[in-house]
Amino acid sequence: MASDYIKSFGFPRWGEYGRDQDTTALRMCDYTGCSETGDHPAPKTPGSSERWYFCQSHAAEYNRNWNFFEGMSEEEARRHQDDGSQSSDAFAHARTFEWSGAADESGFSSSEQAAFDTLELDAGADQTMIKRHYRKLAKQFHPDANRGDPEAAERFYKIQAAYDLLREKSF
Repeated sequence: MASDYIKSFGFPRWGEYGRDQDTTALRMCDYTGCSETGDHPAPKTPGSSERWYFCQSHAAEYNRNWNFFEGMSEEEARRHQDDGSQSSDAFAHARTFEWSGAADESGFSSSEQAAFDTLELDAGADQTMIKRHYRKLAKQFHPDANRGDPEAAERFYKIQAAYDLLREKSF
């Protein structure tokens, strides 16, 4: 009786540790003959929500041999590839690329030329000049230095965008 009292002593548990815990079910690797746990899901077929569960080595083997177009007719595969190219083309028209443009005879795109104009520089200025002009104009048009002036704030944002474009380029 005394030993039962000691085992069940303590709040909030009324028994020894682990007494009420259920066993945890482990998913085994779906590869035939493998006795490892299957922690890595892999699709059974393209577009399917059904999954295989493999151990790490069998998941790597499965991925190496994965053929997305397996089971599709040639026409279906071509249609699927065409659908993918349209979505990537739509990405090219996103707002992220608003500074992009085709290069003219000077070797600079229209967006790069506009960025040089915004920073009041000649095309092809080196990085030192770009940085110097950016800092000068940023101080001049910064919203904190021009409180309540929306035109100065707009100019500052254009200067920032121009500098972001040109600092990545090597001329």
